[in-house]
This record gives sequence, C-alpha cells and structure tokens, in this order.
Amino acid sequence: MKVEKKMKRDNTTTLKLLVEAIIVGIFTGLVVGLFRFGIEKTSAFWLDLFKKAHQNAVWFVAIVIGFIIVAVIAGYFVKQYPHVGGSGIPEVKLELQGKLSVKWFPILWRKLIGGILVIGTGLFLGPEGPSLQLGSSIGQGVGEGFKQTKTNSRVLLATGAASGLSAAFGAPLSGALFVLEEVFHNFSPRVWLNALAGALASNFVVSNFFGLHPSLAISYNHSFPLPLYWHLILLGLLLGILGHIYKLGLFSFKNVYKKITIIPRWLHGLIPLAILIPIAYFWPLITGPGNRLILSLSNTITTQGWITVGMLALFFILRISFSIVSYDSGLPSGIFLPILTMGALVGATYGTFMVQLGLMPAKLVVNLVIFSMAGLFAAIIRAPFTAIILITEMVGSLLHLMPLAVVAFIALLVDELLGGRPIYDSLAEAMQGKNGVAKASGHEDQLTVPVYESSQLVDEKVADISWPKDTLVKLIRRGSEEIIPNGQTTIAAGDMLVLAVDSGRRGQVYDEMRKLQEVELDG
Repeated sequence: MKVEKKMKRDNTTTLKLLVEAIIVGIFTGLVVGLFRFGIEKTSAFWLDLFKKAHQNAVWFVAIVIGFIIVAVIAGYFVKQYPHVGGSGIPEVKLELQGKLSVKWFPILWRKLIGGILVIGTGLFLGPEGPSLQLGSSIGQGVGEGFKQTKTNSRVLLATGAASGLSAAFGAPLSGALFVLEEVFHNFSPRVWLNALAGALASNFVVSNFFGLHPSLAISYNHSFPLPLYWHLILLGLLLGILGHIYKLGLFSFKNVYKKITIIPRWLHGLIPLAILIPIAYFWPLITGPGNRLILSLSNTITTQGWITVGMLALFFILRISFSIVSYDSGLPSGIFLPILTMGALVGATYGTFMVQLGLMPAKLVVNLVIFSMAGLFAAIIRAPFTAIILITEMVGSLLHLMPLAVVAFIALLVDELLGGRPIYDSLAEAMQGKNGVAKASGHEDQLTVPVYESSQLVDEKVADISWPKDTLVKLIRRGSEEIIPNGQTTIAAGDMLVLAVDSGRRGQVYDEMRKLQEVELDG
C-alpha cells in the first residue's frame, strides 16, 4: 500500500514538473521570438543607415551617435549586472553546478534589450547564447513561482536553456541535446524529458512567428562520394587546428582589453563598434551573426576562380579576428552562429581551392560548406552530437549525416590532441571567484551525478570510495529502480547517484566527483 502511494505521488510530481516545463517553453518561445524579431528590425535599421551613408556622408554622424548610445546602454547594463555580458552559457553552467546564484528578472530584461541593441548593429555576434540565458532565466523564474525544490528548479533552469536554444535556431532536438551534452552533463530521463518538452513548446511558439522553414535552408542535391572522403579528413584536420587557434585567440585577446585603461571596462564596446563602421560600409553582407553570408555562399561559390578563393579566405580571416574582438569586449552576445559562419567560410574556401586544382567537382563545394559548420562547432564547443543534429535541423536534410560525423569527429580529435578544452568550461572557470561565483551559503543541497562506463566508481562498493568531504550518497537510481544504499552497495555503470552536499560546497563537490570518475591510465 505504501509503495502504491509513493508511486502515485511520484507520478503526480513528475506530471506537475512536465507541465511546468511546457510553461517554461511557451514563455521562452514568446521572449526569444521577441528577441529575434527585435534583432531583425534593428539590423535592417542599421543596414539602411549605411546605404544612406553611401549617398550622403552626413549619415555617418547619425551612425556614430547611434553606436555610442548602444555601447553606453549595453555597457551600463553589464556594469550593473556583470552576468548580463557575454553569451550567458557559462553562467548557466555555473548555476547548474551550484557555483552561481543570480536574480533572474534583472538579468532577463537587460539581456533582452542589450542583446537586441548590440547584435542588431552588425557586430560579428550571435543571438543563441543570450537566447539560452533568457530561457534559463525564465526557467528559474517559473521554478521560484511554483516554489519548486532545488533539484526540480535546476531541471526547469536546464529546460529553459534548452527552450531558448531551440527557439533561437528552430531546432528543438539540438536545444535539448546541447543542454544535456555540454551544459548539464546529465542524461537522466527526467532532465531529458522536460528539456525536450520545453524545447518543443518554445519551437512551436516561435514557428508561429517565423514559419516552419529551416533557418539555413541551403539547397544541395548531391551526396558526397566515398572515393572523395579523403577531403573530409583534410578538412577535419584544418578545422580542428583553426578551432584551437580561435579558442587561444579568444582567451588571449582579453589581456589586450585589460591593458586599455583610457576608457573604463564597461565602455569597451565602443572599440568593436568603431571598427565595425568601415566593415559595414564596404562589406555589409559579411556583418551580423552570419546567416545571410552563409546563405549567400551557395551563389558565391558558383563563380569559380582564384579570386573567389582569395575573397573567401579574406572573409574568413576578417570574421575570425573581428569575432574575437567583438566577443571579448564583454557586450551581451553569443558565438554559436559566428562559429557556424566561420566554418562555412572554411568549407567554401577549401572547396573552391580544390576545384581550382581539379581535385573536386564544383557541385560538391556546397556540401563542404555544410560539413565544415559541424566540424568547427565540434572543435570549439566540443559537443559533436549537438553539432551533427544542429546542422541537420538547420539545413533541413538527412543527406549528410555520415560525412558530417566524419568531419566533426576528426576536428574534435585534433583539438583534443592539441590540448583543447570545451570553450564554455574554460569561460566558466575564468569566472571562478568573481562576481558572486562559488559563494557559500551553508545549506544542504542535492547533486545528481551520472556514473559512466569508464568511471572508476563502477563495481566499487560505497564504503570503499573516498567521497568528497561532507558528502552522503542518499539514493541510487538504476533504470526505473531506486536504491537506498548502504556501505556494501555496489555501484554499476549507468547509475545516477543522488548526493547530499552542502550548497556552499556544491560546485567544489561537482569538480571533485568529476575527478573521482576519471580513469587512471596505466603507464
């Protein structure tokens, strides 16, 4: 009888959480839909001003004044709440790890307005990171509104993050998968179910604004032939190296900004906006997140010639360098779509180069554009499954899964061999001890840890493991079974460990558990 009551109570709790996840998805769809709409209108406004500047130089005065206003408003938002700056994905990771706690509403409206103003100018920045943070803020707000437990609140926060990315790209599977693969690092059924429900709900809402068509509907009709797969190996190697260089540049250039003391840090956004003016004047097509440029490549690469190769290579150099300058300024912004744009340019440059050498038919260059987007994403973000599914959803075709996987795997492997790490992990670690990160509170909290096949914990008894200080294994979820462990309980691969921890040490315990699960390789 008690077992039946417990099962009924658990089912009710699960259903309630699912309904709340759908609510998170709906509200996230509305907010991110407004976010995307605002960026489109703002972007069109600035492009129109630059067109007028070609006819009358007086319009440059309006552009300069406008850019200064944008930098001051967005910069002031970041000065008030530092976690409004950047993509917001490292903040979400830190919140899920228990290392950061922020007020959701002040972040929400500042990120919304600041992101529209900044991304709409044409800087080489994307809307997806801010969209993810907008969604996570809504998830946090819904959790607080329904007075959820800390564990369920984190599920709703992750659901909001998945919903935000889904709404940004029109890619619900990728939104849920990215949060599980890269942000939450947890494939538990509860997280997966709610994240997917929220992502589907947000995508449904946004689809009513922008339609059901893929966001990068690149037309191509030719499968990549197996005898030419050696191109994929070379392309993967190139993308892995370039992805690693991008990450090094992104972290190194922050030191350049630190040396600029003539203007305060919160006004450093003036620097990329000043550089943007000549770029937008001469090459308006290559400005912004990059989706317009990606869609134009299918037309550009039909004109073969060494001039085309040089032009594409120049655009890539400009995109990778100015993307770093733009992001490191600290303005509210993301790097997802800029990364995909750089990948597309690498694929187009490589493909046209090989066509000129007579080593590839011109009709296959567009394939390389698509493969390279996944490859560079995998090398930089270190989320290969998300890369494959994201490009599939954005392009709207299943024709390329195998070559996509090959390029993504090789690019990821190269970055791994070069000592690269997931970029958002590195960005999150750079925030340790700053702006409220890892601030202790002294209350009991829970941490759910998956046990992987390669973990040192597999086949070990609970009593034989050196657990982090003040950590208690409260529950082991094994499939549909819930085990209350004792010292002699053996841990199995696939288990989900529910740990009781001090909330002030949750982030530290999280890090210690990751190290505890690492496999010690025999020399």
